[in-house]
Amino acid sequence: MSHYAITITRQFGSLGRPIAKELSERLGIHYYDRDIVEGVAKKTNLSIAEISDNEESASNSFWKMKFPILSETRMVQDHIFDIQKNIIQDIADREDCIIVGRCADAVLKEHKNCIRIYIYASEEQRLKNCVDVLRMEPREARKMIKEVDQARESYHSRYAGYLPNDENHQDIMINSGLLGTSGTAELLETIIRKKLDL
Repeated sequence: MSHYAITITRQFGSLGRPIAKELSERLGIHYYDRDIVEGVAKKTNLSIAEISDNEESASNSFWKMKFPILSETRMVQDHIFDIQKNIIQDIADREDCIIVGRCADAVLKEHKNCIRIYIYASEEQRLKNCVDVLRMEPREARKMIKEVDQARESYHSRYAGYLPNDENHQDIMINSGLLGTSGTAELLETIIRKKLDL
């Protein structure tokens, strides 16, 4: 069997990243998230923070200040996405992996052994996660949930052509509030092993 890839798209505060980390440990494979941003940073003159802002800031204020002309801003953002896309494809071609965010579900849609996962939770649960796990103030958490979700939806629509929670483009959609981080990772491991005959 060729290498398999698991993509995880998630709502802010649904604990998609810690779930991905635990799932990678259970499967004995690497998971990539910030590593991809670091890879893009090495190939451009932009910082990790600036590249992250490209996907997760609803206002994209940095881009408006650095590149005030809209067409120039979009050219730079498209260039970043192209580099990121190549990095994701290279990772998936060389090893079994989990990739978090970055429109990986769309980038790897033609990959032979790709399972696309969308992790969500109720707004109440996400607020609780932000306060209890991420140590955010409730007011800040509510603001971030709204802003990051909007930014991710906008980014996904632009580069994937669909919203991240579109069931036509995800193989598994799971509410992390039901079983928590470890329970969700355990359930996903069971499904993945069954599907891929691992």
